[in-house]
Amino acid sequence: MDSQKEALQRIITTLANKNEELHNFIETLSHLLAGVQVNSSQVVSDLEEEFDTLFSILEETKESMTNTIKQEQARKSHELQNQLTQSTNALESAEELLEFAQHALDIKDEQEFTKAAKQIKDRVTMAPAFRLTMKPKASDNMTHLMVDFSQERQLLQGLRFLPVPRAPEIDVQECVVMDNAVTVIWRMPVEDSKIDHYILEYRKTNHEGLPRVKDEHHWEIVDNIKSTEYTLTGLKFDSKFMNFRVRACNKAAAGDYSDPVTLETKALNFIFDSSSSHLNLKVEDSSVEWDPQGGKGLDSKVKGKENKGSAHLTNLKNMTRSGTPSPKRGSTARSPAPRGGRDRFTGESYTVLGDTSIDSGQHYWEVKALKDCKSYSIGVAYKNLGKFDQLGKTNTTWCIHVNNWLQNSFAAKHNNKAKSLDVAVPERIGVYCDLDGGQLSFYNAESKQLLHSFKTKFTQPVVPAFMVWCGGLSLSTGLQVPSAVRSFQKAENGLAGSNSSLNSMAQ
Repeated sequence: MDSQKEALQRIITTLANKNEELHNFIETLSHLLAGVQVNSSQVVSDLEEEFDTLFSILEETKESMTNTIKQEQARKSHELQNQLTQSTNALESAEELLEFAQHALDIKDEQEFTKAAKQIKDRVTMAPAFRLTMKPKASDNMTHLMVDFSQERQLLQGLRFLPVPRAPEIDVQECVVMDNAVTVIWRMPVEDSKIDHYILEYRKTNHEGLPRVKDEHHWEIVDNIKSTEYTLTGLKFDSKFMNFRVRACNKAAAGDYSDPVTLETKALNFIFDSSSSHLNLKVEDSSVEWDPQGGKGLDSKVKGKENKGSAHLTNLKNMTRSGTPSPKRGSTARSPAPRGGRDRFTGESYTVLGDTSIDSGQHYWEVKALKDCKSYSIGVAYKNLGKFDQLGKTNTTWCIHVNNWLQNSFAAKHNNKAKSLDVAVPERIGVYCDLDGGQLSFYNAESKQLLHSFKTKFTQPVVPAFMVWCGGLSLSTGLQVPSAVRSFQKAENGLAGSNSSLNSMAQ
């Protein structure tokens, strides 16, 4: 009976998914039906405006062409209405079957349950929802009935509807998603010398598969493309996918859209977690700044520690920690705590964490420091970082540290060991984290020059971690791992011996 229940549960899941598909398909059909009406009215209106200038000699031709439009409208409306009726009936049948299946789960009698399960299985096999084609039999585009009167005014007796470009075909295998850019490539099913340009439309979405009529994002348009490919650059990949479609245009009309394609555009997105930060840090979603007034609410003992001379950030004296570590925090976004109530970090640990943990995969983000920032660190840490712990001074934190106070220094730090980096501090730093491969690397974000790599074995998920003193940092996420970084990682396949002093196994 348990196996039958599992099978029935799988059937219920399948039915629920099919119901959702049907809902989306019905919305598409309804949208197309409405579009046929609107677009038909528009082309008829345009046609009438042209005919009004041609006087009586065009009356016969006008009537003929108007009838053609109405016949096309009627044909498309009839096909779409039939599909809409069939889909609605299929949805009603599927919903009834789903309700029956859910009630069957409550049947206690084994014989009755077996009988009901078989009946449901037989009905699912014959359900119309699984025999319907989910592609509309007609589009709402009526532009193939447009005309251009510029030449035909002298040849009224030979007036015909202009040929409309066919729908292009997007070559999914040739499309490229790389370096936060998407290159879309298409071709025409037949050669057409009359094509003047193409129109590309795209939108972000979190839904896989065919685009939905109702989506949180609207279509963006790139017009007047002269070739059969186009590259969108500088994108922020803050959605799982992007939809694309393209249409061809001649001087008078635009053809149907290509079949839409959905490309994966996944990347790591996170913000600064204000509830995790030190009181002396002013935190926004993508920026953090030193705020010396932030600690006014602390008690005098802790406040006195924080207001000591700032030279401690030059030598970063090793302090003995006797307090117990803070409890582990969740890895998902949290609402900011009241400013006076934050106690995640204190003392000289001027730290803020990212609001998302990394538990697998390869990820990349970039950080830029304000020009007058005196001291900052960029890296990762386990979530159980203690409230007094400083980045790079424990065996659960890895970072690079920049000090511009009194004596300039640039170093990689881990487990209270520092390795001086003999390179210029870049304006923007890229962070590459391969949790499964046990690698954390830092790059010049512009040139992709490697600054330093840690090779370790991460035994827990990590969170992006940052320290700021007298200055600020800005954060860029939603970035793919750059192709130059991927190539470098493959080529190196290990670390230089000079880094070995900081390469240690995480405890």
